[in-house]
Amino acid sequence: MNLPNTLTVARICVTPLIAWLPFVHDWRLRLLAFVLFIAAAVTDYWDGHLARTRGLITDLGKQLDPLADKLLLFGTFVPMYLLQAPAGSPLHHYGPAREGVPVPGAIGMPFLLGSFHVYLPLVVILVIIGRETAMTAFRSAAARKGVVIAAIGSAKLKTVLQQTWVGATYFWFFAATAAWAYGWWGSALWTAFSWLNGIVGTLSMIGATALTLWSLWVYVRRYGMVLLGRT
Repeated sequence: MNLPNTLTVARICVTPLIAWLPFVHDWRLRLLAFVLFIAAAVTDYWDGHLARTRGLITDLGKQLDPLADKLLLFGTFVPMYLLQAPAGSPLHHYGPAREGVPVPGAIGMPFLLGSFHVYLPLVVILVIIGRETAMTAFRSAAARKGVVIAAIGSAKLKTVLQQTWVGATYFWFFAATAAWAYGWWGSALWTAFSWLNGIVGTLSMIGATALTLWSLWVYVRRYGMVLLGRT
């Protein structure tokens, strides 16, 4: 097994921890979840970069990399939603997400913009996961016809914004827990941080969701004829 594949396997192995640790009400473990996510995001770039630049692309890597991506997607968005679900959500009363909540007067752990709480709507999760599922099926159908669908600019930017959003969310889980534990909540510095983190998280969420839909439309417009048996 070469280095890129080793990095991909490592990413797969840490994903269960990335998914589970946010539910543990301990700022140290939530910080570990954030660090592991950053490591996974970095290796997501480097395993592909190394494989391309060093001629290490293998059939195993082609199978493992998409699997690692999908596992990390589910492994981050499921806990994000369960911890930030708005009132009225089907999973609003999910137990682990409601225990030891560090946000006074709030349900779950939404981003805070002053007194305004930014929750994670279920429709956003469905859009993100639905798009990835559709693209997986789309690429498979195109590959069977000998067509390779290359990544486009809007899809690459979507990935950057999506990782920024997840990073901001995971950092928020850690920081909010630590602030509540050590009595920093309500201080001027904490309020400024919560605004900054909330703005970054909210804007990257909106941008990633918009580009998720836009990039899907571009892919369908460019390669839709493949599914119709035309070139």
